[in-house]
Amino acid sequence: MSKTETGSGQDQEDLGAAGAQLSTAPQEEASGFVGLGVIGWARWFWRQLTSMRVALLLLLLLSLGAIPGSLIPQTGADLNKVDDFRKAHTTLAPIYDKLGLFHVYSSVWFSAIYILLFVSLIGCIVPRTWQFVGQLRGRPPGAPKRLTRLPAYTTWRTTAEPEQVREAALALLKKRRFRAHTAGDAVAAEKGYLRELGNLAFHIALIVLLVAFASGQMFKSDGTKLMVEGDGFSNALPMYDDIKSGSMFTPDDLVPFSFDLKDFHATYEASGPNRGTPRTFQAKISYSEGAYGKEKPATIKVNEPLKIGDSKVYLVSHGYAPVVTVRDGRGKEVFHAPVPLLPLDGNVTSNGVVKVMDGYRDGQGKKEQLGFQAFFVPTFDPKAGTMLSQFPALVNPLLAVNAYHGDLGVDTRSQNVYQLDTTHMKQFKDAKGQQLKKLLRPGDTMQLPNGAGSLTFEKDVKEWAGFEIVQEPGSGWALGGAVAAIFGLAASLFIQRRRVWVRAVRGADGVTVVEMAGLGRSESAKVPEELGDLAAILYEQAPGAPDPDGSSASSEATPDPHVVPAEGAEK
Repeated sequence: MSKTETGSGQDQEDLGAAGAQLSTAPQEEASGFVGLGVIGWARWFWRQLTSMRVALLLLLLLSLGAIPGSLIPQTGADLNKVDDFRKAHTTLAPIYDKLGLFHVYSSVWFSAIYILLFVSLIGCIVPRTWQFVGQLRGRPPGAPKRLTRLPAYTTWRTTAEPEQVREAALALLKKRRFRAHTAGDAVAAEKGYLRELGNLAFHIALIVLLVAFASGQMFKSDGTKLMVEGDGFSNALPMYDDIKSGSMFTPDDLVPFSFDLKDFHATYEASGPNRGTPRTFQAKISYSEGAYGKEKPATIKVNEPLKIGDSKVYLVSHGYAPVVTVRDGRGKEVFHAPVPLLPLDGNVTSNGVVKVMDGYRDGQGKKEQLGFQAFFVPTFDPKAGTMLSQFPALVNPLLAVNAYHGDLGVDTRSQNVYQLDTTHMKQFKDAKGQQLKKLLRPGDTMQLPNGAGSLTFEKDVKEWAGFEIVQEPGSGWALGGAVAAIFGLAASLFIQRRRVWVRAVRGADGVTVVEMAGLGRSESAKVPEELGDLAAILYEQAPGAPDPDGSSASSEATPDPHVVPAEGAEK
């Protein structure tokens, strides 16, 4: 068996042509900048926009542009935070307004980058896709004239007929999942098309992600609802406590469903260093889809939302709602309901207000409204020396109440339902002229002076749960695009596209000369290794013959493919 090594710098057209055919990237025409004209400049601009380097640059700019949207308060997310930022930064706020940094994702400059990236990716992918399809429909090119100039090469002599060698090589390559065919005196084979397919899939997935992200931002809705045990909710705009939506969202886009909160249950670590740490949070509900859907039971847990169509219902918060009864001076019940109180710390120390529109009449017969500031402690410990709760569960509840009378202002001023505006109100005073304050345990009653009535802390404390209802139409497409992008990128990085040629011709002495060579799309050690494996298998079917000098080739010898250095010398 003999080997041939060549590496001269002449006649490189065979190698160059073989390598160029492995690429599916559109080739740019060289053009000058003088005398291009309108059409010429338009073509030049289009070529620059649809080049991969510009697409990567736009993707980088899009990522950088999203940074201020994460660091600076956005009007579409929280208008109150934006107002607070304006008050705290009187110098920066006007600059941010001019740059559109308070609404980054809907600003002109961010939209321009977004659209240019979208166009660039499409313009880059379409021609590459057609070229790739054309290559799939075609056949691997025939063998170059001089296989010795390829990076991986081996040769040996055999007594087998050239046709038998080519048939064996064709069968072997097809078995190894090469696309192979016989072209003249050689077998041409190619493998690794999934590399380019992965590259295209990655860029198409980016387009899918861009479309999904844009549609999700334009048609999304994100609202919150606080519900006490026993309350119901219907997915309609007036039912939300607060809702934010995209620029093209309409109330008709809301998924029709409703649900009732049957029970909320939470458990906590009772001892040890993690005492008070939540163990379970779950809300048992019954829901129905559409206007006449059948009720179904469900349990919503943290990070386990209820999914209905494009909507997801998340459990995000919880607290307590003591049941309070207020009576007027004649003993008539004017208020009876659980009052949701907002947590102040991890042990659910809470505060809130009770507003009674139909209050009482003072000594002059003037009707006034009642307001109560409430401070609730689910676990009160007298030994702690503080009014803060010592444990988040209901162990020893205590309700502290301050009472006011006057004008609540609900008819003339917009106000927070969890805060009491005392601008036009006075606090009740006891017989000693001190401000009236009372600590109530379940079942206790606070009597108001001057026959104004009373407030009773009933022996019932309900729990409330806070839900976030999110509707993002493009979330499924975004997930699919992300998964496809990962697999496409992995395929383009790890799959090596390569070609193999096997030539078998009869020499001058009547003995068949077999040549095998391989060429990779990129520098990869897999090409010589794979060629060596193929050559070893083919050598078993076409064993070596004696060399022309009379020496015999060992039947156990196998060809040894090698990588020829770029500046190699011909032997």
